[in-house]
Amino acid sequence: NHKPNQRIDHNDQVFKTRREKFNAVVAKIQQCHESGQPVLVGTASVEASETLSRMLQRSKIKHKVLNAKYHLQEAEIVKAAGQLGSVTVSTNMAGRGTDIKLGPDVKEAGGLFVIGTERHQSRRTDRQLRGRCSRQGDPGASQFFISFEDDLMRNFAAADRMTNIMDRFGMEDGEALEHKWLNRSVETAQKRVEQMYYRRRKYVLDFDDVMNRQREVVYGYRNEVLKSEDPRELIMELLDRIIPAQVSYYMEEHDEGQPDVMELLNWVNKTFPLHLSVAEAKFETRDIDGNSKFLLERIHTAYNRKIEMENSEHLDSLERHIMLNAIDQKWQEHLYAMDSLREGVQLRAQGQKDPLVEYKMESYKLFTALMDTIDEGAVHNLFRFTTIREIDPVLADAPQQTSGGSENNMAVSGSSSVVPEAGSGSDESGLKLNLPKRRPIAKVGRNEPCICGSGKKYKQCCGRMTE
Repeated sequence: NHKPNQRIDHNDQVFKTRREKFNAVVAKIQQCHESGQPVLVGTASVEASETLSRMLQRSKIKHKVLNAKYHLQEAEIVKAAGQLGSVTVSTNMAGRGTDIKLGPDVKEAGGLFVIGTERHQSRRTDRQLRGRCSRQGDPGASQFFISFEDDLMRNFAAADRMTNIMDRFGMEDGEALEHKWLNRSVETAQKRVEQMYYRRRKYVLDFDDVMNRQREVVYGYRNEVLKSEDPRELIMELLDRIIPAQVSYYMEEHDEGQPDVMELLNWVNKTFPLHLSVAEAKFETRDIDGNSKFLLERIHTAYNRKIEMENSEHLDSLERHIMLNAIDQKWQEHLYAMDSLREGVQLRAQGQKDPLVEYKMESYKLFTALMDTIDEGAVHNLFRFTTIREIDPVLADAPQQTSGGSENNMAVSGSSSVVPEAGSGSDESGLKLNLPKRRPIAKVGRNEPCICGSGKKYKQCCGRMTE
């Protein structure tokens, strides 16, 4: 609009009841209609537009109704809304985007008069309704008719107290209040509503931000696997990370510091086709570093032998598939767990705890477990996925099960346990690995800001769970 605005914004007319308000709206429409000034009435709902339409029919005022029921005629109805003597009853959403051009002799009648039957929760919606008139410097006017029974006034503007004051001063039915202070009071109520919705959106955004940060880490890891030119490097890094952690877990933490070599041996033989015996392993004769190097050498040898068997054309796809399969499966399970956590954590507000802080702490624990289980899944399937249909004797003495190849001609095989059950020929792909917890990110100092974004020190937030 490059021309000066000539719109006249009248003060709001405030009534005690909705009935009085609608009667005043009909009277104003009658006044404008008799003078030939076109009127556009904006309502907050379809029900309000139909109620006003029935009242206009009883007053024998010709008008058109534009709401969701008559959307096909929307453009034609809006186009005629600026003609001399026309009356258009519309919901606030209807007709937007269509210019209302004034007809002949309408400017002399005062231009389009816009009437709002209710203040809305958003000031932006009210401004849009006012802006339907006085386009390109045309004359026009606007006015809102509101009552203390409207949702906005009843919930946010102390309507009961104002109604009692009006009764105390003996105001008659149909008498309206009109002052610029009332306009400010209504705008203050609208600001309260906007602030309330802003806090709600920010609260939801804070929850979503926790999930987004986890998604960035997982998707970054997944993209690294997808774009890696040599996925075998990632697998070797995974083994170099998992084996020492697992050896340390069994050698130090079980049985009050006594090495649990049998559990370690059992885990090794269930996860990898090494078929180590107690005499051959000799875990008790080495320290943690020695056992880690011993197992890594054996696993690398077994994996190199597996590589010789595989189809070289599909080997990279197989290794990438092993990693991606673990990431995708565990990430889906993690999403379900996070949804359940988000629903249940709201109840902690009854215990005088901030649900958002509790959500961040619990989600950090779930995310730590997620990164562990992703590594567990990849290690578990390292020797169980293959590109060939015939399983080589490298997995001899293991209960084997081969399925038909997929698009990449992949099959799944089982691996042996140090103590196989009698008559057991089932696939052990459902075996849960008891891997130690590890940090998915770099170690955070006790006095540094917490990584969950709460603003607290690490020792006073997520660090409490690790101490």
